[in-house]
Amino acid sequence: MEREIILETKNIKKSFLIGKGKEIIVLEDINLKIYSDEFVSILGQSGAGKSTLLRIIGGLIEPSEGEVLYKGIPLKKANAKIAVVFQSFALFPWFTVLENVKIGLAGLALDEEEKNERAIRVIDLVGLDGFEDAYPRELSGGMRQRVGIARALAVEPELLLMDEPFSALDVLTADNLRGDIIDLWRYGKLPVKAIVLVTHNIEEAVSMSSRSIILSHNPGKIKADIPLELPYPRDKNSRDFKFMLDKIYTALVKPQEELPFLLVAERYQFLPHAKVGAIAGLVELVHDKGGKVDIYALSSELSMEVDDIFPLIEASVILDFGEIKEGDFILTEKGKKWAEADTLQKKEIFREVVMQNVQLIRQIMQVLSTISKHRVSEEFFIDILKNHFTPDESWNQLETAIDWGRYAELFVYDYDSGEIYLEEPEPADR
Repeated sequence: MEREIILETKNIKKSFLIGKGKEIIVLEDINLKIYSDEFVSILGQSGAGKSTLLRIIGGLIEPSEGEVLYKGIPLKKANAKIAVVFQSFALFPWFTVLENVKIGLAGLALDEEEKNERAIRVIDLVGLDGFEDAYPRELSGGMRQRVGIARALAVEPELLLMDEPFSALDVLTADNLRGDIIDLWRYGKLPVKAIVLVTHNIEEAVSMSSRSIILSHNPGKIKADIPLELPYPRDKNSRDFKFMLDKIYTALVKPQEELPFLLVAERYQFLPHAKVGAIAGLVELVHDKGGKVDIYALSSELSMEVDDIFPLIEASVILDFGEIKEGDFILTEKGKKWAEADTLQKKEIFREVVMQNVQLIRQIMQVLSTISKHRVSEEFFIDILKNHFTPDESWNQLETAIDWGRYAELFVYDYDSGEIYLEEPEPADR
Protein backbone atom coordinates (compact mmCIF):
# COMPACT_ATOMS: atom_id res chain seq x y z
CA MET A 1 0.00 0.00 0.00
CA GLU A 2 1.37 3.42 -1.00
CA ARG A 3 2.06 5.72 1.93
CA GLU A 4 0.26 9.04 2.20
CA ILE A 5 2.44 12.09 1.52
CA ILE A 6 1.53 14.71 4.12
CA LEU A 7 3.87 17.40 2.82
CA GLU A 8 6.29 17.80 -0.06
CA THR A 9 8.80 20.47 -1.00
CA LYS A 10 9.77 20.90 -4.65
CA ASN A 11 12.99 22.68 -5.63
CA ILE A 12 12.84 25.02 -2.65
CA LYS A 13 15.30 27.89 -2.65
CA LYS A 14 15.46 30.67 -0.08
CA SER A 15 17.69 33.70 -0.49
CA PHE A 16 17.90 37.10 1.16
CA LEU A 17 18.91 40.38 -0.46
CA ILE A 18 21.80 42.03 1.37
CA GLY A 19 22.43 45.09 -0.74
CA LYS A 20 22.52 46.35 -4.30
CA GLY A 21 21.35 43.31 -6.19
CA LYS A 22 23.35 40.93 -3.99
CA GLU A 23 21.70 37.88 -2.53
CA ILE A 24 22.73 35.24 -0.05
CA ILE A 25 21.38 31.75 -0.71
CA VAL A 26 20.37 30.07 2.54
CA LEU A 27 18.59 27.01 1.12
CA GLU A 28 18.85 25.54 -2.36
CA ASP A 29 17.30 22.64 -4.25
CA ILE A 30 15.38 21.21 -1.28
CA ASN A 31 13.24 18.29 -2.42
CA LEU A 32 11.68 16.49 0.49
CA LYS A 33 8.65 14.30 1.21
CA ILE A 34 7.13 13.83 4.66
CA TYR A 35 4.96 10.71 4.87
CA SER A 36 2.19 9.76 7.26
CA ASP A 37 3.41 7.93 10.40
CA GLU A 38 6.91 9.43 10.10
CA PHE A 39 8.96 11.18 12.77
CA VAL A 40 11.59 13.10 10.79
CA SER A 41 14.55 14.94 12.30
CA ILE A 42 16.45 17.67 10.46
CA LEU A 43 20.12 18.01 11.40
CA GLY A 44 22.85 20.34 10.26
CA GLN A 45 25.49 22.67 11.56
CA SER A 46 24.76 26.28 12.52
CA GLY A 47 23.87 28.29 9.44
CA ALA A 48 22.56 25.29 7.50
CA GLY A 49 19.06 26.81 7.34
CA LYS A 50 17.27 24.22 9.49
CA SER A 51 14.90 26.68 11.15
CA THR A 52 14.35 28.56 7.90
CA LEU A 53 13.32 25.30 6.23
CA LEU A 54 10.95 24.51 9.10
CA ARG A 55 9.28 27.90 8.76
CA ILE A 56 8.88 27.42 5.02
CA ILE A 57 7.33 23.98 5.62
CA GLY A 58 4.98 25.58 8.17
CA GLY A 59 3.87 28.30 5.76
CA LEU A 60 5.32 31.02 8.02
CA ILE A 61 7.70 32.37 5.35
CA GLU A 62 7.64 32.01 1.59
CA PRO A 63 10.41 30.36 -0.42
CA SER A 64 12.22 32.46 -3.04
CA GLU A 65 11.72 29.67 -5.56
CA GLY A 66 9.92 26.32 -5.62
CA GLU A 67 6.79 25.32 -3.78
CA VAL A 68 5.47 23.49 -0.73
CA LEU A 69 2.58 21.07 -1.20
CA TYR A 70 0.38 20.10 1.72
CA LYS A 71 -1.42 16.88 0.75
CA GLY A 72 -0.87 17.77 -2.91
CA ILE A 73 -2.18 21.34 -2.64
CA PRO A 74 0.20 24.37 -2.80
CA LEU A 75 0.76 25.85 0.66
CA LYS A 76 0.60 29.64 0.39
CA LYS A 77 0.22 30.57 4.06
CA ALA A 78 0.04 29.06 7.53
CA ASN A 79 -2.41 26.16 7.78
CA ALA A 80 -4.32 25.14 10.91
CA LYS A 81 -3.40 21.52 10.20
CA ILE A 82 0.31 22.36 10.56
CA ALA A 83 1.34 23.40 14.08
CA VAL A 84 4.72 24.68 15.27
CA VAL A 85 6.47 24.40 18.65
CA PHE A 86 9.34 26.86 19.01
CA GLN A 87 12.48 26.81 21.15
CA SER A 88 11.20 29.70 23.27
CA PHE A 89 8.10 28.95 25.30
CA ALA A 90 6.30 32.09 24.04
CA LEU A 91 3.65 32.06 26.77
CA PHE A 92 1.61 35.07 27.90
CA PRO A 93 2.60 35.58 31.55
CA TRP A 94 -0.78 37.13 32.45
CA PHE A 95 -2.70 34.09 31.15
CA THR A 96 -3.18 30.78 32.96
CA VAL A 97 -2.11 27.46 31.44
CA LEU A 98 -5.65 26.87 30.18
CA GLU A 99 -5.89 30.35 28.66
CA ASN A 100 -2.48 30.02 26.99
CA VAL A 101 -3.50 26.73 25.39
CA LYS A 102 -6.86 28.14 24.25
CA ILE A 103 -5.08 30.94 22.36
CA GLY A 104 -4.19 28.40 19.69
CA LEU A 105 -7.91 27.77 19.14
CA ALA A 106 -8.86 31.42 18.63
CA GLY A 107 -9.16 31.12 14.86
CA LEU A 108 -11.27 27.95 14.87
CA ALA A 109 -15.06 27.89 14.63
CA LEU A 110 -15.59 26.41 18.10
CA ASP A 111 -17.78 27.61 20.92
CA GLU A 112 -16.30 28.30 24.35
CA GLU A 113 -17.28 24.92 25.77
CA GLU A 114 -15.63 23.06 22.89
CA LYS A 115 -12.46 25.14 23.29
CA ASN A 116 -12.33 24.36 27.00
CA GLU A 117 -12.86 20.63 26.44
CA ARG A 118 -10.18 20.42 23.76
CA ALA A 119 -7.68 22.48 25.77
CA ILE A 120 -8.20 20.44 28.95
CA ARG A 121 -7.81 17.21 26.95
CA VAL A 122 -4.36 18.15 25.60
CA ILE A 123 -3.26 19.63 28.94
CA ASP A 124 -3.97 16.25 30.49
CA LEU A 125 -2.24 14.51 27.56
CA VAL A 126 1.07 16.33 28.12
CA GLY A 127 1.03 15.68 31.87
CA LEU A 128 -0.17 19.04 33.20
CA ASP A 129 -3.45 17.89 34.71
CA GLY A 130 -4.08 19.98 37.82
CA PHE A 131 -2.14 23.01 36.54
CA GLU A 132 -4.90 24.48 34.36
CA ASP A 133 -5.19 27.59 36.56
CA ALA A 134 -1.45 28.06 37.16
CA TYR A 135 0.46 30.99 35.65
CA PRO A 136 3.73 30.54 33.70
CA ARG A 137 5.77 32.02 36.57
CA GLU A 138 4.65 29.09 38.73
CA LEU A 139 5.95 26.49 36.26
CA SER A 140 9.38 25.01 35.62
CA GLY A 141 11.01 25.32 32.19
CA GLY A 142 9.92 21.81 31.25
CA MET A 143 6.34 22.47 32.29
CA ARG A 144 6.24 25.73 30.32
CA GLN A 145 7.40 23.88 27.21
CA ARG A 146 4.66 21.30 27.79
CA VAL A 147 2.19 24.18 27.68
CA GLY A 148 3.66 25.21 24.32
CA ILE A 149 3.30 21.66 23.03
CA ALA A 150 -0.27 21.44 24.35
CA ARG A 151 -1.14 24.69 22.57
CA ALA A 152 0.16 23.26 19.29
CA LEU A 153 -1.71 19.97 19.79
CA ALA A 154 -4.98 21.69 20.69
CA VAL A 155 -5.69 22.52 17.04
CA GLU A 156 -5.40 18.78 16.30
CA PRO A 157 -2.83 19.21 13.51
CA GLU A 158 -1.86 16.53 11.05
CA LEU A 159 1.74 17.74 10.97
CA LEU A 160 3.61 18.87 14.09
CA LEU A 161 6.79 20.92 13.57
CA MET A 162 9.23 21.35 16.47
CA ASP A 163 12.17 23.77 16.32
CA GLU A 164 14.74 22.64 18.92
CA PRO A 165 12.03 22.41 21.59
CA PHE A 166 14.30 20.86 24.23
CA SER A 167 17.42 23.01 23.82
CA ALA A 168 16.44 25.59 26.45
CA LEU A 169 15.89 22.90 29.10
CA ASP A 170 18.34 21.29 31.50
CA VAL A 171 19.57 17.81 30.61
CA LEU A 172 17.30 15.80 32.89
CA THR A 173 14.17 17.82 32.12
CA ALA A 174 14.82 17.59 28.38
CA ASP A 175 15.37 13.84 28.57
CA ASN A 176 12.15 13.35 30.52
CA LEU A 177 10.12 15.42 28.04
CA ARG A 178 11.64 13.60 25.05
CA GLY A 179 10.64 10.28 26.60
CA ASP A 180 7.07 11.45 27.16
CA ILE A 181 6.73 12.73 23.58
CA ILE A 182 8.06 9.46 22.16
CA ASP A 183 5.71 7.38 24.32
CA LEU A 184 2.73 9.45 23.18
CA TRP A 185 3.87 9.07 19.58
CA ARG A 186 4.56 5.33 19.80
CA TYR A 187 1.17 4.53 21.27
CA GLY A 188 -0.79 6.74 18.89
CA LYS A 189 -1.96 9.18 21.56
CA LEU A 190 -0.85 12.32 19.70
CA PRO A 191 -3.47 13.77 17.32
CA VAL A 192 -0.90 14.05 14.52
CA LYS A 193 0.06 12.02 11.46
CA ALA A 194 3.71 13.11 11.26
CA ILE A 195 6.32 15.05 13.25
CA VAL A 196 9.30 17.05 11.99
CA LEU A 197 11.97 17.94 14.56
CA VAL A 198 14.79 20.43 14.00
CA THR A 199 17.70 19.64 16.30
CA HIS A 200 21.47 19.97 16.62
CA ASN A 201 21.60 17.01 19.02
CA ILE A 202 22.42 13.80 17.14
CA GLU A 203 21.60 11.53 20.07
CA GLU A 204 18.20 13.22 20.31
CA ALA A 205 17.57 12.57 16.62
CA VAL A 206 18.51 8.88 16.86
CA SER A 207 16.51 8.44 20.08
CA MET A 208 13.32 9.92 18.68
CA SER A 209 13.04 9.89 14.90
CA SER A 210 12.39 7.27 12.25
CA ARG A 211 14.33 9.18 9.59
CA SER A 212 16.97 11.88 9.62
CA ILE A 213 17.59 14.56 7.00
CA ILE A 214 21.14 15.98 7.01
CA LEU A 215 21.67 19.49 5.63
CA SER A 216 24.96 20.84 4.35
CA HIS A 217 25.64 24.56 4.76
CA ASN A 218 26.51 27.53 2.57
CA PRO A 219 23.91 27.00 1.21
CA GLY A 220 21.72 24.43 2.93
CA LYS A 221 21.13 21.38 0.74
CA ILE A 222 20.01 17.87 1.54
CA LYS A 223 23.29 16.07 2.07
CA ALA A 224 21.89 12.74 3.28
CA ASP A 225 18.54 11.07 4.03
CA ILE A 226 19.07 8.34 6.62
CA PRO A 227 16.36 5.90 7.81
CA LEU A 228 16.52 5.10 11.53
CA GLU A 229 14.78 1.76 11.67
CA LEU A 230 15.40 0.93 15.32
CA PRO A 231 12.71 -0.47 17.63
CA TYR A 232 11.36 1.67 20.47
CA PRO A 233 12.35 2.12 23.23
CA ARG A 234 15.87 2.71 21.95
CA ASP A 235 18.86 1.56 23.98
CA LYS A 236 21.58 4.23 23.77
CA ASN A 237 24.20 1.65 24.70
CA SER A 238 23.27 -0.83 21.99
CA ARG A 239 25.51 -1.53 19.04
CA ASP A 240 22.80 -0.53 16.53
CA PHE A 241 22.20 2.81 18.26
CA LYS A 242 25.92 3.64 18.23
CA PHE A 243 26.16 2.55 14.60
CA MET A 244 23.43 5.05 13.63
CA LEU A 245 25.15 7.78 15.64
CA ASP A 246 28.38 7.15 13.75
CA LYS A 247 26.54 7.12 10.44
CA ILE A 248 24.97 10.52 11.07
CA TYR A 249 28.21 11.99 12.44
CA THR A 250 29.97 10.87 9.26
CA ALA A 251 27.30 12.43 7.05
CA LEU A 252 27.46 15.70 8.98
CA VAL A 253 31.22 16.14 8.96
CA LYS A 254 32.09 14.55 5.62
CA PRO A 255 33.97 17.21 3.61
CA GLN A 256 32.04 18.59 0.65
CA GLU A 257 34.89 17.77 -1.73
CA GLU A 258 33.99 14.14 -1.11
CA LEU A 259 30.44 14.90 -2.24
CA PRO A 260 31.00 16.24 -5.78
CA PHE A 261 27.32 16.04 -6.64
CA LEU A 262 26.72 18.92 -4.20
CA LEU A 263 29.52 21.19 -5.32
CA VAL A 264 28.99 24.41 -7.23
CA ALA A 265 32.13 25.63 -8.94
CA GLU A 266 31.72 29.28 -7.98
CA ARG A 267 30.92 28.60 -4.33
CA TYR A 268 33.34 30.32 -1.97
CA GLN A 269 35.17 28.19 0.58
CA PHE A 270 33.50 28.28 4.01
CA LEU A 271 35.83 28.43 7.00
CA PRO A 272 34.59 26.81 10.21
CA HIS A 273 34.56 29.14 13.21
CA ALA A 274 37.49 27.54 15.03
CA LYS A 275 40.42 29.16 16.81
CA VAL A 276 43.91 27.77 16.31
CA GLY A 277 44.25 26.94 20.00
CA ALA A 278 41.10 24.81 19.96
CA ILE A 279 42.17 23.03 16.75
CA ALA A 280 45.55 22.29 18.31
CA GLY A 281 43.87 20.98 21.44
CA LEU A 282 41.74 18.57 19.39
CA VAL A 283 44.64 17.33 17.26
CA GLU A 284 46.89 16.79 20.28
CA LEU A 285 44.11 14.98 22.18
CA VAL A 286 43.51 12.62 19.26
CA HIS A 287 47.25 12.07 18.88
CA ASP A 288 47.45 11.09 22.56
CA LYS A 289 44.68 8.56 21.92
CA GLY A 290 46.63 6.86 19.14
CA GLY A 291 45.67 9.09 16.23
CA LYS A 292 42.12 7.79 15.81
CA VAL A 293 38.89 8.41 17.75
CA ASP A 294 35.22 7.69 17.41
CA ILE A 295 33.65 11.14 16.94
CA TYR A 296 30.53 10.40 18.96
CA ALA A 297 32.54 8.89 21.83
CA LEU A 298 34.89 11.88 21.79
CA SER A 299 32.05 14.43 21.89
CA SER A 300 30.47 12.56 24.80
CA GLU A 301 33.78 12.41 26.65
CA LEU A 302 34.32 16.14 26.18
CA SER A 303 30.63 16.96 26.87
CA MET A 304 30.52 18.95 23.64
CA GLU A 305 27.51 19.53 21.42
CA VAL A 306 27.55 19.08 17.66
CA ASP A 307 27.94 22.81 16.99
CA ASP A 308 31.00 22.90 19.28
CA ILE A 309 33.04 19.95 18.03
CA PHE A 310 32.17 19.95 14.31
CA PRO A 311 33.93 23.24 13.50
CA LEU A 312 37.13 21.87 15.05
CA ILE A 313 36.90 18.64 13.05
CA GLU A 314 36.00 20.49 9.84
CA ALA A 315 38.88 22.89 10.31
CA SER A 316 41.29 20.00 10.89
CA VAL A 317 40.12 18.35 7.68
CA ILE A 318 40.46 21.59 5.67
CA LEU A 319 44.00 22.03 7.02
CA ASP A 320 44.88 18.41 6.12
CA PHE A 321 45.47 17.49 9.76
CA GLY A 322 42.75 14.83 9.79
CA GLU A 323 40.15 12.89 7.82
CA ILE A 324 36.75 11.34 8.48
CA LYS A 325 36.13 7.64 7.90
CA GLU A 326 32.99 5.78 9.05
CA GLY A 327 32.36 7.99 12.06
CA ASP A 328 36.03 8.13 13.11
CA PHE A 329 38.36 11.13 13.06
CA ILE A 330 41.83 10.00 12.00
CA LEU A 331 44.97 12.12 12.02
CA THR A 332 46.95 12.40 8.79
CA GLU A 333 50.74 12.27 8.80
CA LYS A 334 50.68 16.06 8.67
CA GLY A 335 48.40 16.14 11.71
CA LYS A 336 50.67 13.77 13.65
CA LYS A 337 53.69 15.86 12.75
CA TRP A 338 51.92 19.04 13.92
CA ALA A 339 50.91 17.42 17.21
CA GLU A 340 54.51 16.37 17.92
CA ALA A 341 56.17 19.63 16.84
CA ASP A 342 57.52 22.30 19.16
CA THR A 343 56.08 25.84 19.12
CA LEU A 344 58.19 27.20 16.25
CA GLN A 345 57.77 24.08 14.13
CA LYS A 346 54.01 24.21 14.70
CA LYS A 347 53.89 27.71 13.23
CA GLU A 348 55.93 26.65 10.20
CA ILE A 349 53.69 23.67 9.51
CA PHE A 350 50.55 25.77 10.00
CA ARG A 351 51.90 28.45 7.65
CA GLU A 352 52.41 25.82 4.99
CA VAL A 353 48.96 24.22 5.30
CA VAL A 354 46.95 27.47 5.36
CA MET A 355 48.68 28.73 2.23
CA GLN A 356 47.97 25.42 0.52
CA ASN A 357 44.39 24.95 1.66
CA VAL A 358 42.72 28.23 2.65
CA GLN A 359 41.40 30.34 -0.18
CA LEU A 360 40.75 33.52 1.84
CA ILE A 361 44.23 33.58 3.37
CA ARG A 362 45.82 33.12 -0.06
CA GLN A 363 43.67 36.01 -1.29
CA ILE A 364 44.70 38.24 1.62
CA MET A 365 48.38 37.51 1.01
CA GLN A 366 48.03 38.17 -2.71
CA VAL A 367 46.43 41.58 -2.11
CA LEU A 368 48.93 42.58 0.59
CA SER A 369 51.86 41.55 -1.60
CA THR A 370 50.53 43.47 -4.61
CA ILE A 371 49.77 46.81 -2.93
CA SER A 372 52.87 48.97 -2.47
CA LYS A 373 52.20 49.89 1.15
CA HIS A 374 51.33 46.24 1.99
CA ARG A 375 48.45 47.43 4.19
CA VAL A 376 44.71 47.04 3.55
CA SER A 377 41.58 47.86 5.56
CA GLU A 378 39.52 44.90 6.76
CA GLU A 379 36.53 46.48 4.97
CA PHE A 380 38.16 45.67 1.63
CA PHE A 381 37.94 41.95 2.36
CA ILE A 382 34.53 42.24 4.01
CA ASP A 383 33.16 43.73 0.77
CA ILE A 384 34.52 40.73 -1.15
CA LEU A 385 33.07 38.27 1.36
CA LYS A 386 29.65 39.95 1.29
CA ASN A 387 29.28 38.66 -2.27
CA HIS A 388 29.18 35.16 -0.81
CA PHE A 389 28.00 35.44 2.81
CA THR A 390 25.67 37.46 5.01
CA PRO A 391 27.25 40.54 6.66
CA ASP A 392 27.55 38.75 10.02
CA GLU A 393 29.04 35.64 8.43
CA SER A 394 31.46 37.78 6.40
CA TRP A 395 32.90 39.15 9.65
CA ASN A 396 33.07 35.63 11.11
CA GLN A 397 34.96 34.38 8.05
CA LEU A 398 37.46 37.23 8.16
CA GLU A 399 37.90 36.86 11.92
CA THR A 400 38.79 33.18 11.46
CA ALA A 401 41.22 33.97 8.63
CA ILE A 402 42.88 36.67 10.73
CA ASP A 403 43.27 34.28 13.67
CA TRP A 404 44.84 31.62 11.45
CA GLY A 405 47.02 34.07 9.51
CA ARG A 406 48.35 35.80 12.60
CA TYR A 407 49.24 32.49 14.23
CA ALA A 408 51.10 31.49 11.05
CA GLU A 409 52.89 34.89 11.17
CA LEU A 410 51.81 35.61 7.61
CA PHE A 411 50.44 39.06 8.39
CA VAL A 412 49.62 41.40 11.26
CA TYR A 413 46.26 42.84 12.29
CA ASP A 414 45.83 46.27 13.87
CA TYR A 415 42.65 46.11 15.94
CA ASP A 416 42.43 49.89 16.44
CA SER A 417 42.69 50.84 12.77
CA GLY A 418 41.06 47.67 11.43
CA GLU A 419 43.94 47.12 9.02
CA ILE A 420 45.74 43.96 7.92
CA TYR A 421 49.35 44.41 6.87
CA LEU A 422 52.63 42.66 6.18
CA GLU A 423 55.24 43.14 8.84
CA GLU A 424 58.39 44.71 7.45
CA PRO A 425 61.42 42.46 7.81
CA GLU A 426 63.99 43.51 10.38
CA PRO A 427 67.07 45.10 8.79
CA ALA A 428 70.05 42.78 8.48
CA ASP A 429 73.02 43.39 10.77
CA ARG A 430 75.77 45.38 9.17
